[in-house]
Amino acid sequence: MDDTNAIAKLRAGAHPLRLRILSLLTGSAMSAAEVARELDVTHANVSYHLRVLADAGHIVEAGEERIRGGVAKRYRHPWRDMRLTAPTPDDRQALVRAAAEELVRRIALQRTRTQLALVDAELWVSPEVWKRATNLVKEATELLHAEARPPRARGTVHVSTTTVLFQMNDGRQ
Repeated sequence: MDDTNAIAKLRAGAHPLRLRILSLLTGSAMSAAEVARELDVTHANVSYHLRVLADAGHIVEAGEERIRGGVAKRYRHPWRDMRLTAPTPDDRQALVRAAAEELVRRIALQRTRTQLALVDAELWVSPEVWKRATNLVKEATELLHAEARPPRARGTVHVSTTTVLFQMNDGRQ
């Protein structure tokens, strides 16, 4: 993928509403109307954002269903097949800003008196510890994605996860 395509793909995903749509489509294939109802936004707005995500390859069609004489496409987010990458420092900052904005929205929805696990640190560790930590986080995020269910499915709880791990530049590189 060339830089132009990578940047377009990044920008498509680096939007707060599109991040929410991707999260929904991780747990279930949904139509634009279903996404609009769940997110309490207009059908037209969701349809636009679904087109942007589809054009960038973030979502795929997952079938069709007949509704009142028409046909509604269903979409899903094939999270196992992709990782969002940001080729330039500006792109990385745009992605982190979008994720931060989404995190602020989510924390406002946190249930009172429920567990919050927040870790923020800038540390020096051995390469072995770094590799182990990143593997554990990858395992945890893959578990959450793999077990994601449709919104409000019986026996589920609504959770949020945001993970950013990266090596710092120590000025000697």
